[in-house]
Amino acid sequence: MKVSVKSIKERKQTVDHIIAKTRSVCPECLDVIDAMYISRGDKVYMEKQCGEHGFFSAHVWTGAGEFKKLVKAGAGQACPSGPDNCAGCAEHGQKTCCVLLEITGRCNLSCPVCFAASSDAVKSDDPTLETISDWYDVLMAKGGPFNIQLSGGEPSLRDDLPEIIKIGKEKGFSFFQLNTNGIRLGREPEFAQVLADAGLNTVFLQFDGVSDEVYKQIRGRALMKEKEAAIENCGRAGLGVVLVPTVVAGINDHEIGSVLEYAKNHSPHVRGVHFQPLSFFGRYPENAGNGTRITIPDLLSAMETQSQGKIKKSDFSPANAEHPLCSFHGDYLIESDEFVLQESASSGCCSVSSDQSRRVVARKWSSVKLMKTSEVTEENPKYKLDAFDAFLKKSAEREAKKFAVSGMAFQDAWNFDLDRIGRCYISEVSPNGQMIPFCAYNLTDSKGKSLYRK
Repeated sequence: MKVSVKSIKERKQTVDHIIAKTRSVCPECLDVIDAMYISRGDKVYMEKQCGEHGFFSAHVWTGAGEFKKLVKAGAGQACPSGPDNCAGCAEHGQKTCCVLLEITGRCNLSCPVCFAASSDAVKSDDPTLETISDWYDVLMAKGGPFNIQLSGGEPSLRDDLPEIIKIGKEKGFSFFQLNTNGIRLGREPEFAQVLADAGLNTVFLQFDGVSDEVYKQIRGRALMKEKEAAIENCGRAGLGVVLVPTVVAGINDHEIGSVLEYAKNHSPHVRGVHFQPLSFFGRYPENAGNGTRITIPDLLSAMETQSQGKIKKSDFSPANAEHPLCSFHGDYLIESDEFVLQESASSGCCSVSSDQSRRVVARKWSSVKLMKTSEVTEENPKYKLDAFDAFLKKSAEREAKKFAVSGMAFQDAWNFDLDRIGRCYISEVSPNGQMIPFCAYNLTDSKGKSLYRK
């Protein structure tokens, strides 16, 4: 948020504490500039001054004491140059875990909050199967296999999506996730099975709430029935589903608890919820100056309040693989229709290394194959379980009860931190095959102009 000279002086008089210094970017020109985190009461702000465009401030955290610890834990792997020079940087502080492939710019929605600015008006050609095959080769040469997220645009608009998955499987990539609004999956029951047969593991389903009013505001029209149909069809096909709400202050932040309850009631094929507080980029930058941020602590507090304490803020741990300010995670079992916290939450989906994280994410978000109890009867002695089979069956049943709650706060031009980007382990593949950290690739200035998107 840009502020006047007068308000700068007023703010300086009320600054409680300078927590840390870092480098960021100017929201107007995206030049790299100095920035600092300061606390005012219990709120933490990033503040910075561009010599040409003035002073900017953004609320980034609630809970100054906790923030100090996380900043200290995340120090030491800052980006050495800036977001416009991320391609192939040898000094990046973390190995890639997940890679997004944008396989189309087309979409059957025109969501106001889309960071990719996709819509049905996009006329650009999709990358060919040959180009995507070349991307797989580049990724394998640069340290793969990684977890692959097929994204866009709306990737399900490509009729050759099963072939894209099969090509990747043949080249050695084992985990495939589809980032989708679920419209086609809901309308075509057989499509989910086709994707599962091709090797898809998980559907990362855009799921902002449980009421059509929420979808009308965030996505432009009522979608709840299509979301529910997509979940049902994916469950029937044996695909794991992760619900992914984009949380927008004043629009759907009151349905956080309802989303968690809905997900619990649709486990085990719904494997968890991954919250994404709105970031101000893409189509949304014109509102950034007056926008209200939902920080990670705000989101966790809302979960505790709206779940009536069934899920607690203290259940969650910060990231270890990426910067600890970037994400959170907690692990549960669903038993007797309740969330039961697991000690494994301390390791979470973001383990010490990106290789560990890749394996953990794949395990958590994939569906669990259960042995049908009808196979184990006295009338069918051929299927009678021996001790080892019984152990495997019990282990699978326990795995099916697992439920992950996580979230990630993406960076925009107002809160961009080169310390955080230096530890980013999620990459996007650019059209020319370069691997770019996610938040750098999607960074836009105050007018929506991107460094990398054309």
